[in-house]
Amino acid sequence: MDTRSVPDTASVAGSDVASSKTRLQLPPSCGPPEPGQPTKQMVWIVFGGTGHMGRSLVKSALSHGDLVTTVGRVFETSPEDMAKVNSDTCLGLLCDVRDGASVRRVIERTIARFGRVDCIANCSGYGVIGACEDQDEHELRNQFETNFMGTLHIVQASLPYFRQQNGGRYLIFSSTSGALGVPGLGPYCATKYAVEGFVEAMLYEVDSFNIKATLVEPGLVRRDEPADPKASPLPTWGHFLIKPASEAYSHATSPALHAQRMVQWLGDRQPTSAVKCAELVWQLAHCSYPPLRLLLGSYAIESIRDRLRSVTEELEDWKHLNFPPPPDAPGAEELLKKDDNRDNKAPESQQDKDKEENEKKEEVEQEAGDGGDDAMEKEDDEEKNREKGKDSKKDKPETDEMDVDKEQGKEMEKENKDKDEVMQDAPPEQPSQEVKPND
Repeated sequence: MDTRSVPDTASVAGSDVASSKTRLQLPPSCGPPEPGQPTKQMVWIVFGGTGHMGRSLVKSALSHGDLVTTVGRVFETSPEDMAKVNSDTCLGLLCDVRDGASVRRVIERTIARFGRVDCIANCSGYGVIGACEDQDEHELRNQFETNFMGTLHIVQASLPYFRQQNGGRYLIFSSTSGALGVPGLGPYCATKYAVEGFVEAMLYEVDSFNIKATLVEPGLVRRDEPADPKASPLPTWGHFLIKPASEAYSHATSPALHAQRMVQWLGDRQPTSAVKCAELVWQLAHCSYPPLRLLLGSYAIESIRDRLRSVTEELEDWKHLNFPPPPDAPGAEELLKKDDNRDNKAPESQQDKDKEENEKKEEVEQEAGDGGDDAMEKEDDEEKNREKGKDSKKDKPETDEMDVDKEQGKEMEKENKDKDEVMQDAPPEQPSQEVKPND
């Protein structure tokens, strides 16, 4: 996100002396607090408040009149040291973000002390500088437990309260390593990628509860404190452990040593000011429309922009596999013709394959059904013979009756013929005379 200064132009790469003359301001599109205008007092919880970025954020919030619970890491800060920061506006606690119960206790004690929680910032983080192959399972798990599971514990412990309150703000410190892969920081990059995906997905889920979240991506931040180690107990790269490289990755030009070479070359000359970053993050907590991501420092802008440009170029190079080229593109006609020919041939070849498969199936069925066909033919013949036999039996009595009728008819004709002959031989009958009675 771009920033503007009041009244002069400045950047997060300036010094503290310059920052006293100019004040960086977030763009008006996100609705930041107006310069010189009073702002609502907020209650903060800053996890990792004893680190470089966390300590600068705590100081910035207190300087603006907010109430802050600063949380130190149990394995590097003592309870006595945290008790020194206690005041009416600040509460110092210890917590191990890898333990969900420890995170819940911090939130409960903050609510008991200040009555509410408005904004939670997670500045805690841990990384190992070394080749992916050289880092053992313990180192891998410890980075994921601190960076990803720590963020998850913070969100899950506070979301029920924010939902009940119908409002809340998360400022999750990611890194440029959450947007690009850095040789020598493979597992650390993996944890930041996981944090970015988790927060972005969660933001869609809780937006209806008036809960906002922003991923802060600083790049190469210096602590803006005296370089004398006696004056500051914090090491320059306190949240990173440099692991010696194995023989395969130990030569001077090995890409796996990129992160280590960068650390040794920069020393305490990181270009981005932690004090100015903290000021912008404080404004971010008071924004009406906070962004999803806030990039801080020229290194973050340039490296992530180059990464996105590389991804865009890859998409453009390979998009022709999924989309047709524009008609006016060079060689577009030839590509379209090839695609058309390929599309036309594809159905024919598929039809040929289907035809061959069907023919093979028919051949197999014919071979398997030859024996069965013969048996069926025999059964059909036998059935036909049986039917013929039945028909012959039915027809035979009818023929016998017809023969009997013919013989009887012949006999009757013969009898009639004999009668006629007898009648012809007999003398004609005399007419009968009436006998009169004698008087």
